[in-house]
Amino acid sequence: MPQSVDVVVIGAGFAGLRALYSLREQGFSVAVLERDEEIGGVWNFNRYPGARCDVESFDYSYRFSKELEQEWRWSERYAQQPEILEYIRHVADRFDLRRDVELNTTVTGARYDRDAACWTVQSDDGRSWEAKYLLLAMGQLSTPKNTTYPGQDDFAGQVCYSARWPREGVDFEGKRVAIIGTGSSGVQMTPVVAAKAKQLTVFQRTANYSIPAANAPVSDEEDAQVKAHYAERRDQARNSPSGLGFKPDPRSATEVPEDEREVALEKAWNRLGFGFALAFKDILLNEESNALASDFIRRKIAEQVDDPWTREKLTPKGFPFGTRRPAVDGGYFKTFNRENVRLVDISETPLEGFTPTGLRTSAEEFDFDIVIYATGFDAFTGSLFGPEIMGGDGQTLKEKWADGPITQMGLGTAGFPNMFIIVGPGSPSLLANVLLSSEDQVDWYVDLLVKARDEGIREIEARPEAEKAWNAYVNERAKETLYMQTPSFYNGAEIPGKPRVFMPYSGGVRHYRRLLEKCAADGYTGFDLRKARADAKAD
Repeated sequence: MPQSVDVVVIGAGFAGLRALYSLREQGFSVAVLERDEEIGGVWNFNRYPGARCDVESFDYSYRFSKELEQEWRWSERYAQQPEILEYIRHVADRFDLRRDVELNTTVTGARYDRDAACWTVQSDDGRSWEAKYLLLAMGQLSTPKNTTYPGQDDFAGQVCYSARWPREGVDFEGKRVAIIGTGSSGVQMTPVVAAKAKQLTVFQRTANYSIPAANAPVSDEEDAQVKAHYAERRDQARNSPSGLGFKPDPRSATEVPEDEREVALEKAWNRLGFGFALAFKDILLNEESNALASDFIRRKIAEQVDDPWTREKLTPKGFPFGTRRPAVDGGYFKTFNRENVRLVDISETPLEGFTPTGLRTSAEEFDFDIVIYATGFDAFTGSLFGPEIMGGDGQTLKEKWADGPITQMGLGTAGFPNMFIIVGPGSPSLLANVLLSSEDQVDWYVDLLVKARDEGIREIEARPEAEKAWNAYVNERAKETLYMQTPSFYNGAEIPGKPRVFMPYSGGVRHYRRLLEKCAADGYTGFDLRKARADAKAD
C-alpha cells in the first residue's frame, strides 16, 4: 500500500529540507525522498578536495530561524564542503527533520491522476507514496554528465568523478594524477591535488575565468558584528540583484576614469569573489564594459603564471567574462608554476581515450595512477528528467520540454497540476545566491498551499498562455545581457543535442521576488486554482 502524505518532496538538500521545515510548520504531512545515503544534496556527493561555496557563508545559510543564525559559528568566509554538510546535518537534527526523510530512495516515476487530484510517486525498491502535491527540489547541478572516453574499462588505475567522490577519499601521495576539465570543480581541486600528488596533469578544453576567493578565517569580532546586524544583512541581500548582499556601482564601467576604475576592480578582485561581475552595473550587459573587466582579469592571470606558453593557454579568450559561470579559486593559476604540474590543451591535441596505463591525446600518451573527471553536469533539467514524471494528460515532463523548459515564473508548468519546482528553469537559480532564491520560492509555495487548504482548492495548474508569456519574457531579459553570446550550461550547450534555450531568469532575485509577491497579491495570476475538475460539467 502506498504511504499517504500531503506533500512529497524529491531531494533532501538545502531546498528540500527548507520545504520540509516550512510545510510541517503549517501542519502539512511531508515525505522527503532522497536518493543518496545522507542528506545534503550537492554538498553530500560533491566531496572532492577543495570543494567550497562561492557565496559567503553568512549569506549561504538559512534565514528562517533567528536562533539558528545566532548559534551557528562559521569558521571561514567561504565555507568548505565538510563544514557546509556539517551545518546541514546540524539543522536537520536541531529541527528534527530526519524523521520525514527517506534516504537511499531513488524516485523512478511520478504520475498524476486528475480524477483523484493525486500524485503517485514510485521508488526503485518498489515502495510508493500518494500525495496531493509534488515538490521537486532536485538541484540544478546534481546530475553529472555521463562522460566516458574509449578504453576506460581497460585502464588499470582509479577513475573518479568530482560529483560522485568516493566516500573513503582518495590518496594522492606519490601518485600521477590527471584532472579532465577546468570548470569550478577542476579549478578548486587543482591546487589541493597538486600539493600532494607526485605529478598532476590538467586537461583543459576552454580556459576559464576565475576570481580569487579571498577566503579568510571568520574572526570573533566579525562573527559578532554580523550576528548583531543579521536582519539588516539579510534584507540587503534580498534587495540586491544577486542575493550576495551588495549592490553594483550604479555607473557604467566605461564612464569611470581609468585610474578610479582600476582601483574599483582591484578592490573587487581582492574581496568580492563571484560578485566581481557586479563591480559595475553593466559588466554583464555592455560589451565595452565587459571587455574592460575581462582585460583586467587577463592581466591578473598573467601576473600569476611564469611560463609564457602556459600563461597564454590559461588566459580566457573569445567570450565575455561571466557568460560562462566563472570559478572562484584558491591559488589556481599559481599552481601551474609548480614543477609537478602540467597543462595540456585538448582543444589543440584532442583527448582520444584511455590506454591500460593512462590517457592518450592526438599528440602524446600519458601514464597515470588516477584519472579525475571534472567535466560538469547536465544542468537545470538533467535531474528533473531522471524520474519519469507524467502529468495529468499522459505527457511526461521530458516530452513537454522537448524543445526546452517552459514554466510559469519557474514555479510550475501546464499539464502538471499540483507540481512545483524549486529554483529550476525560469527562475534566477544559478545566476544568483541559489539558497536565498530557494527560500523565497518555498515561502511562496507554502503560502499558496495554505490558501488552497483553507479555501478547498483541488488543483493548482499553470496556464499555457502564462508560461508562454513568461518564457518569452525570460528570453527578452536574457537578450539584454551578454549571456547568449557564449555556449554554456545557461543555454543548454553543455550536452550535445540539448535544446539551445536560455534557462535561468536574468532579471535578478530582487525583481523576481517582487514578481512573486505581485503574482500572489493579484490572486496567483498565471495559475488556475480550481475547486473542481477542469473538465467537470455543470448540472
